[in-house]
Amino acid sequence: MSRRSSKVHFIAMDTHGTTTSICVKTTMDGPARRWTVATTISALREVLAQVERPRKLTFEEGPLADWLLRNLQAYADETVVCDPRRNALVAKESDKDDPIDAEKLCDLFIGKYVKAVHHPESRERAVIKQVVGLYGQQVKVKVRAANQVIGYCKRWGVVVREGAFAKAPGRAVLLGRLPEEPTVQRILGVLLAGYDQAVQQVQALKRELARQAKAQEVVVRWQAVPGIGPVRGMILQSYLDTPWRFKSKQALWKYLGIGLVRKQSGNGPERLSVERECNRSLKNAILGAAETVILRKDDVANPYGRRFESWLKAGLMRRNARRNVARALACTLWGMWKNGGVYDPGKVFGGGGA
Repeated sequence: MSRRSSKVHFIAMDTHGTTTSICVKTTMDGPARRWTVATTISALREVLAQVERPRKLTFEEGPLADWLLRNLQAYADETVVCDPRRNALVAKESDKDDPIDAEKLCDLFIGKYVKAVHHPESRERAVIKQVVGLYGQQVKVKVRAANQVIGYCKRWGVVVREGAFAKAPGRAVLLGRLPEEPTVQRILGVLLAGYDQAVQQVQALKRELARQAKAQEVVVRWQAVPGIGPVRGMILQSYLDTPWRFKSKQALWKYLGIGLVRKQSGNGPERLSVERECNRSLKNAILGAAETVILRKDDVANPYGRRFESWLKAGLMRRNARRNVARALACTLWGMWKNGGVYDPGKVFGGGGA
């Protein structure tokens, strides 16, 4: 057991696959204690136990972050998983690209420059979040595999879209349009095999998300909202995690990537722009839902589509009107999450929900 000191001991870990560098300081200018140990829970706990309390621990977000958080947070009075992009902006000079080391991260922690990255409290939520992340990654793999097939065909003067080879009948036609050389035909077969594998993985993960959605009470209720299905619902729930993270709808919009931020350079004019530092999966999910409801504007349970048309008639640009729809959807989902209510299309705009 460590002793309790009057000074706070700040601990920063620079974690890699096999080794972890640890730095402990009480002030920026003060002396530093350093360790380099194996990246194992037992080795890290042993070092932490040697540091006097109170002790605060930080390390950067990455593949190991959730595993480290769940196994080490009991060994510190406060544990912060921090944003590596923010650390780089604060600590690096413009002509340097060296990584943030443990001591530099410790100084940022002491100076309160680190920005916390939210992690789910429960292990179950963390597991589901990983499935959601894998689904997003495999969708990108599928798109890349499709583009490889499209690019290869284009080299032979054959311009196609994904629908031309997504199913077997279209492939027979496609093979007939390519040169008859065996090598050309075989290479296309290799690329199609890679595409098929990516499709199978996406479908498997999509089925898993649909299965998980049935056990998530809020996601089940959300599916009554136009544009929200089990996959989008799981993406939104997994990355947002809890509605109580956000103090206002503006904070929620900003996190989703559909809020505006004010920027000004010197004495120049103030400009409004969309928040760029956001979770792309969340942004794609809410904007995808908005696009869906726009296309289903004749649905009687879909007030969003009708309001979109009114915004267009009022002279609003399409992308701005779509963003307004996404905001309204986000407010509806957020409200249902907080108060446990059900979807009522009559209250979306008339009740002040957007």
